This record gives sequence, C-alpha cells and structure tokens, in this order.
Amino acid sequence: MRGEYKTPGGKLVGVTVSCDPAGFVTSCSIDGDFFMEGDESGQRALITALEEALCHGGDLAAVFAGHPDVRMIGADADAITIAFHRAVGTETGRHDPPAYRHGDPAGIRTGTGTDRRILDQVERKAERRRRARWQALSPDIIRDIPRTPQEQMDLDIRMAERVARGELRPTLRFWEWAAPAVVIGRFQSIEDEVNLEQARQAGFTVVRRCTGGGAMFIEPGNTITYSLYAPRDFVAGMGIEESYRQCDQWVIDALHDLGIDAAFTGINDISSSAGKIAGAAQRRFPPAGGGPGAVLHHVTMAYDIDADAMGRILNTSREKLSDKAVKSARRRVDPLRSQTGLDRDELIGRLAAAASGGRPAHPGLPAEPAS
Repeated sequence: MRGEYKTPGGKLVGVTVSCDPAGFVTSCSIDGDFFMEGDESGQRALITALEEALCHGGDLAAVFAGHPDVRMIGADADAITIAFHRAVGTETGRHDPPAYRHGDPAGIRTGTGTDRRILDQVERKAERRRRARWQALSPDIIRDIPRTPQEQMDLDIRMAERVARGELRPTLRFWEWAAPAVVIGRFQSIEDEVNLEQARQAGFTVVRRCTGGGAMFIEPGNTITYSLYAPRDFVAGMGIEESYRQCDQWVIDALHDLGIDAAFTGINDISSSAGKIAGAAQRRFPPAGGGPGAVLHHVTMAYDIDADAMGRILNTSREKLSDKAVKSARRRVDPLRSQTGLDRDELIGRLAAAASGGRPAHPGLPAEPAS
C-alpha cells in the first residue's frame, strides 16, 4: 500500500507499507523528491529510523530530534505521518501541516506597501552579494563532449571530489547527452516515478543521481544541463534556499538579458510567467586530503521538451500537482526555445559567456592527476 503527501510550497513524500495477513505493518519505506543535508551515513540512519518508527507507532518528531546533524528539506514529520495514514487507509479528514517556509530575507512575509518595498530592498542587496561572490569565484567554464547517462552521474561525483581535495579549481560544466535518459533523485522510487516499460520501448536509460529532488526527462538536444563544482565556502553560512540562489543568480541575470522574466520559485526551481524553466539539486562533499570540501550544484533546463513523450514515461501523481495552478505536468515545463528564439548551441554559448564574464570556455575536461 502506498500513500503520498505534497507539502504546500515544499516537496512530495511517499510511504509504501507492507502488512502481514492479519493486517499488522511489517515494513515501511520512505521516498520522495525532498532534499537532505548532513553526512551520508547520518542521512541513511535518519531514513531507517523514521521507517522503523512508522512500523512501530513511534514518535517521528522525536526521531528527527535524535538526529540533529541531519535535515530533511521540503518535508517533515507531519508530512510523513499524513502519507503513512493515506497508505494504510486511516486518514481522517484533511489535516495539512503549515505551508513549507523557505528562508525569508529579514523574516518579512511577501505583501504590499511598506513590507513589499522593504522586501525588495533586502532582495536587491542579496542579489548584489551573490553577484560579487560569483565574480570572486570566477569558475572555469567547460563545454563538454556527449556522455552516456551513467558516465554523467559518475563524472559529477568525481569532479566534485576533486574540488573537495583541492585538486580542481571551481568549474562550471555544460553537459552533452549521448542518449535519452530519465534521471531520478536520490530518494525517489524508480517504480513510482517511471513507467519502465514505456522507457524501455523508447530507448531511455534510467539512472539515479547523487542528489535529492525530482525526476529529470532528458532527450539529447532538448535540454540544457550544467553542473557547478565549487569549494564549500562558496555557500558557507547560507540556508538551503539561499545556497541555491547563490549558485544560480548568474543564470537568472543571463535569462533577463535574453528577455525572459525568470525568477526563483520554491526551494530549487527557476520559472517564468509562462511556467517552469529549470530545476536544481545540490550535495555537499566534506573536505578531503587537506582540501576545502565542495558543493555540487546541478541544473537541468527545458529547451524543447516533447511533452507527450514525457507524459508517457514519467508518472506524475495528482498529489504532486496538488499545490500547483495547473493540473497536468505537461504544462509545467516551459521550453526555452519558444522564449528565446535561439538554437540550443547558441543559447548555451550565451549562457557560458554570461557565466564567465566573456572568458572563453574550455572544450574538454581538465586532466586528472596521475595515480
């Protein structure tokens, strides 16, 4: 049995429950497009402890309190509890937890009049700080060669680890895909997110990335994907939402220069008035070998998505769209091609130039140190 709950303004969590013939719960598994922060072993321990607590009627809030070094972002104990009760059929009425609150600059809610003006001033100051920090980072820019889906997953980890060890400068890499793919988030259930038979028939490879978040539908030539590998101090002292904005302020500015009214939405998305443009995900890597540690931040942008194919291959539940203004996932992805009029290669070139301040991009990967 399975239940899902989408926190308003946050992320979806799913709970799958198995019972014995007498109806007693024997196992629970938690999945979803939420994010987590903390070391890898701590994240696994928290998920396991939450699943065990669900099986035995434990206090989920106490489980979270017992793992203070790990954070679940976009969902919480209330959301998991609702999903569990939906799975076992014991939900009684609607008891939504409060909408997920992201980092609100200066603690001011969006409004009108004086509050709105103060919020705008705070945001403009934040934008200036982000731009200055990006300029100081000055990442190398790479226009990479086509790679298979699994090669892309492996390369992302390898390059982030090199930055974490101090072997590689900050780098922004634009991907090229050698094959169509569905890339699911670290905590998602493949069977619930992907129609595997449709994916197989269409020649899509399904791979799992090392970060949280939702599924990415990839067709070579129809998406733009990039990864930033930066020292951890690039996002030091920031909340999760601000760290996403720090890593992507440059692309918001670039899209504005192209005439697109792009803005940050939710925890990790970029949208325009016409719909969603991009989704991002992050992972922190600890310092290694005397290096500074690293943050991996990667983004997939929709250039010219085949909405019908995406609808056949991805399973998007009604619950996931419950706090959206649209009723179909096909309308949630707004291709950049229609908004810029540029071909994909030219658009990537414009984005790369914006990211680098006009410095030329490298055509290949930096050499790895000899083993």
